[in-house]
Amino acid sequence: MFEYKTIETPIENTLLKEKGSKFIGFAFPVTGEAELKRALEKIRTEHPKATHHCYAFRMGTNGENYRANDDGEPSGSAGLPIFNQLLANDITNVLVIVVRYYGGTKLGVSGLVKAYKESAKITLEEARIIIKELETEIEIRFNFNQQNTIFTLLSKFDGKIISFDSQERAVISARIKSKDKDQILEALTNLQFVEYKV
Repeated sequence: MFEYKTIETPIENTLLKEKGSKFIGFAFPVTGEAELKRALEKIRTEHPKATHHCYAFRMGTNGENYRANDDGEPSGSAGLPIFNQLLANDITNVLVIVVRYYGGTKLGVSGLVKAYKESAKITLEEARIIIKELETEIEIRFNFNQQNTIFTLLSKFDGKIISFDSQERAVISARIKSKDKDQILEALTNLQFVEYKV
């Protein structure tokens, strides 16, 4: 419940040739819209002359945020076969893009489905699939003289400190494992002069 499967690092430029058409596959680990847009922009910039830039992504713990895009190919012939490979591998927070350079021979809808599916499959076969723990971001405000208590608590649960502002009233932003959230919040609630927001 507190973890998900994703790919460790980006995979770029896997190649599939089908009747003169070239299908080039890419896969990126993504956690939000900004990363998603950056990856799509990067590929469009690297392949401006490609006939199509088709893609699919799944984001969220259970892949609840998803999209499949045919980019001008017949409906359902490109984005969906790519998306189905994300489902087949049971991974989320992943974007797969397949760039097509048309080779002069029409493949027909079934030929396209097969080629896009195969390209996405080859790309994901190269990826190392890892299990990541879900994390929650937390902001804690406390009196400066309480910092040892707060740091000790965070390190006990492997919290990762993102920023620390050490004024009289100190503020820490940290990433904690979602599975530890309740325990950490309970410990913070028992401390005086400490406020937090998740």
